[in-house]
Parts: sequence; C-alpha cells; structure tokens
Amino acid sequence: MTQSVFIDGAAGTTGLEIADRLAGRAEFTLITLDADKRKDPDARREALNEADFVILCLPDDAAKEAVAMTSSRHTRIIDASTAHRVDPNWVYGFAEYRDGQHERIASARFVSNPGCYPTGFLALVAPLVAANLLPADWPYSVNAVSGYSGGGKALIDRFEGPDGANIGYRSYGLALDHKHVAEMQAHAGLGLAPIFSPSVVRAFRGMVVEVPLPISFMPGSDNPNELRAALSVHYANSAVVKVHKDARPAELLIQQDQGPSDRLDLYVFGSPDGTQVRLLAMLDNLGKGASGAAVQNLNIMAGLDETSGLRL
Repeated sequence: MTQSVFIDGAAGTTGLEIADRLAGRAEFTLITLDADKRKDPDARREALNEADFVILCLPDDAAKEAVAMTSSRHTRIIDASTAHRVDPNWVYGFAEYRDGQHERIASARFVSNPGCYPTGFLALVAPLVAANLLPADWPYSVNAVSGYSGGGKALIDRFEGPDGANIGYRSYGLALDHKHVAEMQAHAGLGLAPIFSPSVVRAFRGMVVEVPLPISFMPGSDNPNELRAALSVHYANSAVVKVHKDARPAELLIQQDQGPSDRLDLYVFGSPDGTQVRLLAMLDNLGKGASGAAVQNLNIMAGLDETSGLRL
C-alpha cells in the first residue's frame, strides 16, 4: 500500500537529499507544495495533517510550530531538527546504537533524527558504556571535522562564494556550549558532558568523529582489541554500520568531491603498548548524519526494508 510523505522544509539541503532518496519508490507518494505555498500556514497545516508521514527539515522553532499544527492522530513525524532529540516523549532515531531501538522506532509516532556529530560519537561510545567496557563518569573528548554543508545555507554560501577559496579549515564551538553536547551526554548515559571540539573543512560533505582514550588510566577495559570486538558484536547484524579491523589511509580521508553515502564506518586504533586508543567514526554528514538516517527511520516506521533507497 502506498503511503504519503510530506517533507516540510523540502527546499533545503536535507530535504532535497531525502526527496532524492525517495524518488522512484512505489511505496511512497510525496505531498509537495508550490514555492509560494511553502510558508503559507494553511497550506502547511493541510499537508501536515493529510500525510501519513511528515519529515521536518526546519529550524528548531519552526519544527516545534509544525508539530503543534499537526492535529491528525494518524500522522507520524520524523524531526530532523535539534528540537526534540532529548525529549522523553520522542523516540531517538538511531536504530543501531542500543538494543531494542529499532523496535522503538518502528512503533513510534514521534521520532527525532540524530545529529550528525552525535551519530559518530554515540556509535562508538554508547555500546561500550552499556557493556561496562568504558566508564559512564569519564570526561570524554570529541574531536570532529565536517564538510561545510553541515552549516546550512549561510556556511555553504560562504565557502562557495567569492572569498571561499581562502577558507581551508575553521574551528568553532569555542564557547563549549554546542547544542549537540546534551544529545551526546543523554543518549550515551554519561554523568559528565563531553568536551566537544568541532571544525569544518573545505569539502561539501563528509565527517570524521574521533574519541581519544587513555585506557590505561580508565576504569573498564584496558584492551583495544576487546573494545573493537565488542563493537563488532554489537553491529554484527547491521547493513549500515561496519566495524573495521584495520584501515587503508584512503579510507580515512574526507574527499572534496566525494559522493553521497549512508554508511557508518567505525575504527579502533591502539598504541603499540596498548595504553592509548583512538575510536574513529567516518560518515557522510548529509547521509547517515541527516537525510539517510531520516529515510532509514521512515522505512522502519513504514514496516519496510530499512535499507531501501539508501546509498550503501
């Protein structure tokens, strides 16, 4: 049976990539609004309440407004904004990061799409904390770099504008109050907020998230191979997440011209003496970090193969 989908915010980068992944799929029909109706409250309200599924690709306040406008009980919502990611009334839309999450998403009416950086961090840390191989009360650091598309239209315009050629790397979040921190802490079950150091490079898409661990000083496992093995077991049945035993240098690069991907690749590197570890996640910030995750959640909620339409 065909089910209807309305992407509110379809003209933005995330919305466009979601529509591209849904193009040609017989399971869904897209409800679309003409350009002059996209901000019309009455037109949006009608579309929101007509659709079987709504995917919100909006700023936080606009996403909350859209939810308030949706009175139909049959409409199920996936919110790609930050607005509901730590809201206990919403199911967190990361199917693989903990046991039972796939089933929670499948039965949910409200699903919050994870942030791109938290996807990498949680994929690495949450299963290991849950298995007591890493402590929940450790002051973790997160070093991460993303393609500039993650900054939205303003940053895209800056990098692709006349002065963009002079920008190679930009660090940000220096006030240590980035909105992703609460999401990382809550869903990893941490007692302390991690120190998050994000940055942007001159590539449209792509992301590396790294968590360094001085494991010889930490409670829990002091064996890098045990950490890798635990992650391998946790993600053994996933078609989206892969834990690698080793890596070629080319795998760990963000290419300026790389294409879309909905995979999530995880690595565990240990020092020769086994006293230090670097946990590393590679993903497309617009794929598993945004649009790909939204389509995966849509598939799960609709009772379909979760990888349909994904680029794996």
